[in-house]
Amino acid sequence: MSARLTILCLASYHKGIELLRELRRQDCRVLLVTSKSLEDAEWPRDSIDEIFYMPDVDKQWDARDTLLGISHLARSRRIDRIVPLDDFDLEKAAAVREHLRVPGMGESQTRFFRDKLAMRGRASQSGIPVPVFVPLVNDEQIQAFMGRVPPPWILKPRLMAGTIGIRKLHNADELWNTAAGLGDQRSFYLLEQFVEGDIFHVDSAVWNGAVVRAVVSRYGTPPFTVSHGGGVFTTRLIERGSTDDRALQSLNATVLSVFGLSEGVSHTEYIRAVDGTWYFLETSARVGGAHIADLIEVATGANLWAEWAKIEAASARDASYAPPADLGDYGGLIVSLARQEQPDTSAYTDPEIVWRLSKRHHVGLIVRSHDHHRVQELLDRYTARFTDDFAAAMPMRQSPTE
Repeated sequence: MSARLTILCLASYHKGIELLRELRRQDCRVLLVTSKSLEDAEWPRDSIDEIFYMPDVDKQWDARDTLLGISHLARSRRIDRIVPLDDFDLEKAAAVREHLRVPGMGESQTRFFRDKLAMRGRASQSGIPVPVFVPLVNDEQIQAFMGRVPPPWILKPRLMAGTIGIRKLHNADELWNTAAGLGDQRSFYLLEQFVEGDIFHVDSAVWNGAVVRAVVSRYGTPPFTVSHGGGVFTTRLIERGSTDDRALQSLNATVLSVFGLSEGVSHTEYIRAVDGTWYFLETSARVGGAHIADLIEVATGANLWAEWAKIEAASARDASYAPPADLGDYGGLIVSLARQEQPDTSAYTDPEIVWRLSKRHHVGLIVRSHDHHRVQELLDRYTARFTDDFAAAMPMRQSPTE
């Protein structure tokens, strides 16, 4: 009889609950390393064998302390896989894998799923369209970029998640003043062409280097606009088999193959420019945030957190994996900050509502229907109603996709 698998999970934030539960259902021994500040969070403790806490400042742990601490744990616990639950845990997981020689993505490979500059370089070299970009490093290269790409430009931190830290710059003076203000941190940023268009996301499960499930969705108001200017965040599944669905299914499979994701899950974003050109924006090796996993589960029947756990366990056991059958429904998600501490959505009574968000000063719904037009109709109506009934007159403090 083979030894029971031990899976070590890293969590800077309180998330991945279904992954932890599914690992237990897969008969894995589950170890969780998380922030001391999350000691009282509602973790599924009946699914976790041991929890270890790291001292943190603003939820950031010292990477070397993490490596040394986990190496100490490994003296008495054989670790078969390491699973990072958030973008900010990816580098730590990669460093520990490299150090302990645990299977999975190493540090160089992880760069393609964390560093926006590495992503753009790999995509561009592989013939995948990306907005024109330049590292915020060499003054001559930056000046040449400004000479051939008219403003506005988008300034992006290379290692942040979602829209955190992204700024739109409108002229050279604003750019150079911003660069000067960044000081020694400017090399951790890139500058790129502003492309106007509709933003889509593809949420995928990958097995043996192939995308075995990909769900294509389209944002309403772009996440950058919501996170920086306030408003209501929406996203919905697009029609299966449509022109956009086929285009993104193909492009997404190419992106994840080129980037080298062999097993796991991914949340990847694309933009369809006003001229119809598709551009790759960014990818990740994690489950999408902002309740996108809940949306996908409602519409397809597959919880991507749980599927990720199944993939990790199957890979470690050299077993097989296949995603569950797609239910074939359509779903839409709407979320907003709320001026009320406990917003009341009891006036929203459409039978398509299958999920309601319960969180202080937030309001959210998920709707489901066999008809994708009905989903869009409901989201359009609810967006106007949310604005009047709930929306707070301030931007979201973090990306709506986190």
